[in-house]
Amino acid sequence: MITLQTVYILAGLMFCAYAFFNVRDKSHSRRYVNALFWGIYGITFLFGAQLPHFITGCMAILLAIIAGSGKLGKGKSESGQPDQVEKREAGSKRFGNKLFIPALLIPLVTLAGTLTLKYTPLVEAKNVTLISLVIGTLVAFIVALIMLRDSPVKAVKAGGQTMDTVGWAAILPQMLAALGALFALAGVGGVVSDLVKNIIPLGSPLAIVIAYTFGMALFTMIMGNGFAAFPVMTAGIGLPLIVNQLGGNPAIMGAIGMLSGFCGTLMTPMAANFNIVPAALLELQDKNGVIKAQWKTGVLLLLVNTAFMYFFVFRF
Repeated sequence: MITLQTVYILAGLMFCAYAFFNVRDKSHSRRYVNALFWGIYGITFLFGAQLPHFITGCMAILLAIIAGSGKLGKGKSESGQPDQVEKREAGSKRFGNKLFIPALLIPLVTLAGTLTLKYTPLVEAKNVTLISLVIGTLVAFIVALIMLRDSPVKAVKAGGQTMDTVGWAAILPQMLAALGALFALAGVGGVVSDLVKNIIPLGSPLAIVIAYTFGMALFTMIMGNGFAAFPVMTAGIGLPLIVNQLGGNPAIMGAIGMLSGFCGTLMTPMAANFNIVPAALLELQDKNGVIKAQWKTGVLLLLVNTAFMYFFVFRF
């Protein structure tokens, strides 16, 4: 049976491979720092279930120290060489829109797996969506290799170079999600609930919905991740007020609540992996150029989510 631990092992092997290729890149001036960073991160996936929590916590602190030192960096990418640029341009003309096939396979296989694999003994039912996502990624990877007739080793090496470019921001979502769970365990949700009860009229469903959706967006802007905001805002407003007090549908509340959090993601530099990293990869002069281009969309979507929440969460 494929379990969540299987997924963690695959992720750990991938990050350790990134560390290995960094060590072997003699042209990379920061190869050992990068290798240490990705190696530690990979070990947390490979042996996190066996290691004492204290050791895992120390490793997380060490990752933060390495990231904060500013010593992480990228080496010379082979893709930037003139012959490789010409090869990529020739490939893009040859395949055209077919290049999108591997990318489209990921959501298609994930959806198919989520709907079907839970009825089989092949996968762990409670984590079927995450496992299906990994299967979809592997399928897309294999299809891309067959289409492009390329080497899997070269593909993994190129992936490592991309991760070096992204740097510490690549692990930010996981860290922030863990921080959100920690906040929930610490009772921050209860503090938020008491604050909301003292400010908004509890007899107004619209006021409570606005507090939840806008609170999700605002807390996401502060934390940089909707997954970090969700347990706090849902424990503080969503479950006690929308579901328990007003009888709202928890599935609709949760789905639209997360979408509201993603609206906040569009409007904050704290979401570095979404907003700052793309600006760096595209070499934009304005580091906040991505946010400036999409914040109006974020506000509009937040208003739409709030309206949908109000009209549907109490009716289904």
